[in-house]
Amino acid sequence: MMSVEDKLESAETRPPHVLIFPAPGQGHVNTILSLAELLALSDFQVTFLITPHIHNRLRRFAGDIEARHPNLTFETFGHGVLQNPALFGHNLKELAEQTKSQGKLKLRELCSEHSGKPKVGCIIVDALLGQVDSELGDELGIPIIHFRTASACSFWAYFNVPKLLQCNELPIKGEEDMDREITRIPGMENLVRCRDLPALCRGERKGTLSLDTLVYLALHSQQAKAVLMNTFEDLEGPVLSQLRRHFPSLYTLGPLHVLLNSKKASKTAAAAASGREEEKDRTCMRWLDAQPPKSVIYVSFGSVAVYTRAQLMEIWHGLMNSKKPFLWVIRHDLVAEPDGDQGLPAELQEGANERACIVEWAPQQEVLEHAAVGGFMTHSGWNSTLESMVAGVPMICWPLFGDQPTNSRYVSEVWKIGLDMKDTCDRKIVEKMVNDLMVERRQEFEKSAEALAALARKSAGEGGPSYSNFHRFIEYLKSIC
Repeated sequence: MMSVEDKLESAETRPPHVLIFPAPGQGHVNTILSLAELLALSDFQVTFLITPHIHNRLRRFAGDIEARHPNLTFETFGHGVLQNPALFGHNLKELAEQTKSQGKLKLRELCSEHSGKPKVGCIIVDALLGQVDSELGDELGIPIIHFRTASACSFWAYFNVPKLLQCNELPIKGEEDMDREITRIPGMENLVRCRDLPALCRGERKGTLSLDTLVYLALHSQQAKAVLMNTFEDLEGPVLSQLRRHFPSLYTLGPLHVLLNSKKASKTAAAAASGREEEKDRTCMRWLDAQPPKSVIYVSFGSVAVYTRAQLMEIWHGLMNSKKPFLWVIRHDLVAEPDGDQGLPAELQEGANERACIVEWAPQQEVLEHAAVGGFMTHSGWNSTLESMVAGVPMICWPLFGDQPTNSRYVSEVWKIGLDMKDTCDRKIVEKMVNDLMVERRQEFEKSAEALAALARKSAGEGGPSYSNFHRFIEYLKSIC
């Protein structure tokens, strides 16, 4: 039997155990997994809680992460809608509710003395699931940290919705109100219009989380011990200074994929192993290799968004009419009609030619870093925005929901690294914007994009602000564990 002294010595030498719980969307998981790998590289014991579907997808596309990081383990949970990935983009409300209820049970199990795992010292939870910790933090006596995977500017917009309602800047009165400027968000005065606020400010869509819920979650993050964000000071400094008045323990760690690569580079074994992604489809990369430098427009609208056939055909014709080669990622479930009709229009299925490469999946970071890519047509999800930014690739933004309308406004009006095409889907506009980005204003956008890319890499590189913030966070995490 171990003595008290032996037990204390064992507890002191055992690495701290952190439990991480992301929302089960691919974008959320990708971001928070980068943090999990960073903590594993920093000698923490990390348990990552996800659905079986997401776990299987990670194994397929990201190689054997557990072999690379022996102290990072995956736990799975979920049944019902959580086992049906086809529903992920169609009923986010039910997905969130089941994730919270089923995830809470699994969290409680993993934190129990009989879990077979080392005692959990801290839980890092996706802020979109912030309601999960309302009971668990007090019940289990474990510190809770929130990870906000969206941009700081969208987070700040959600946080200010109650003020906008109080001063009658919300609700939006209709289409004729969309270009009215919002003046009561500190640090964003006269920058955003009604159409640039997070999409739910326009009204709720069936199957989505409510605006009330997302505003509650923004305010609720004040109860967390700390808030983590995938952004950097040179990018969103004015908004971050406003947020820190309400969230004093806010750590900016972004761009996380650059920070992770910096850390891996300092551990040669991990860097060498990280390239094992046997099942990636390399077709698009071989196609890119045959294209001239900066000639290709890369098109991808993320892992969740669903569009109509008519919208996709307008984009198709606009791209074709631009006379520029393009690489387009079209998921099998990207197109849906109200009557349930799914599937790609015949023109797209048959349309691959010398100027078009259509694939169902692509290694996005690698694509954006390719010399042939000169522009990115994106849905303005935060991961895609940061990845394009780091690669120095200008953007055409076509946002749909969540934080995307706010991100796209900042891309065009604050960072000056692209064009905002929100609320329009017309082949003539697509053609014009592609030519503006790739020809008429190419030098202007490339100059801005390259300058911002340098700042992003410097921030997450050794000695940069995000790099230093990560080390401060590590020390803080050790202290609370």
